[in-house]
Amino acid sequence: MLSRVRPTFAWFALASTRFASTHITKTVLVTSATGRIGKEVVARLASNKNFKIKAAVFTPAKAEYLKNLGADEVVQFDLQDKNTWGAALENVDCVYSASLDPLLEHHLEFSNHLGTLKDQIKHVVRISCMGADTNTASYDPDLHVTRPDAAIPLMLQHYWWGEKSLIDAGVPVTVLRNNFFMNHLLKTDVDQIDAEGWFSNPLGDTRNSFVCTNDIGEAAALCLQEGPDKHADKFYDLTGPEPQNMHEIAKDLSTALNKTVEYRPQSFEQFEADFGPTRAEFFEYLTNGFYTRCSPDFYNLTGRKPTTYAKYLSQPGAAGETGLEELRQANLWKKGEDAMKEAASAVKQ
Repeated sequence: MLSRVRPTFAWFALASTRFASTHITKTVLVTSATGRIGKEVVARLASNKNFKIKAAVFTPAKAEYLKNLGADEVVQFDLQDKNTWGAALENVDCVYSASLDPLLEHHLEFSNHLGTLKDQIKHVVRISCMGADTNTASYDPDLHVTRPDAAIPLMLQHYWWGEKSLIDAGVPVTVLRNNFFMNHLLKTDVDQIDAEGWFSNPLGDTRNSFVCTNDIGEAAALCLQEGPDKHADKFYDLTGPEPQNMHEIAKDLSTALNKTVEYRPQSFEQFEADFGPTRAEFFEYLTNGFYTRCSPDFYNLTGRKPTTYAKYLSQPGAAGETGLEELRQANLWKKGEDAMKEAASAVKQ
């Protein structure tokens, strides 16, 4: 068995000092612990001796990986199997909550369950999306930003349902509302980039402030460490430090790969044929400027500017992987498949 690895980055040393005055040990359940953000949360919390980390996995074979990131315990957890919830939540004080959109209805049920444990669960940090802000701003979910006679994208509505289910459950919640993930941007084009040196999507010249998932993990870990007294019922928009278009993304990727990578525009009709209407309507928001702005929230939380796309690609996060390495890992979205087909029929509870 490999020995448990404790991260040695300067940030972690600072974090340990910063929270040394808190001597109460908390047990945190990290759901989706092997996900792009979840593993960052595990690695960052591992430096804080005031936390016991329970890493939740669907696949037991990944347990050793999480233990080497710093998890104290690895537990079986499946949102679709309520029989796994009890053991996973045993002695847990706080929860890092993330779930794929196809599991939305199961997350809503899990939120209700957390509401029955209000005397136990002191804090939940939830991953969401920028714009899912019905409780902090007023907007009509039936009114599209730019298209007449259309509702806001279904995926955005789903993110709000995921937040509201926790609020309604009555647990102290912090929500990280993120711009579009840098790591989701080109995953569907990896084979094409490697073989032919180009990628395509409909985003074109529109600039979006894509967010680094390492930054999201850092913010989530920070909120858990500083606790509900400071962060309960707070909603933070997390973005990158600069809006970029696809030609600029291609330039950064070319530098990271040390070869020329070209962006080729794609029609929305073809994109919808590749990935289905639910994902296509969300990408439409990415082309109308809705996600262009840069938020100061990450800086106000951590004291530093967000990570650029170029640095995301080339520099390892707390879990030890660069964006280029992560680019070739598992991906929900596959051309020719509508991953959102079942989730689109989800009903609000």
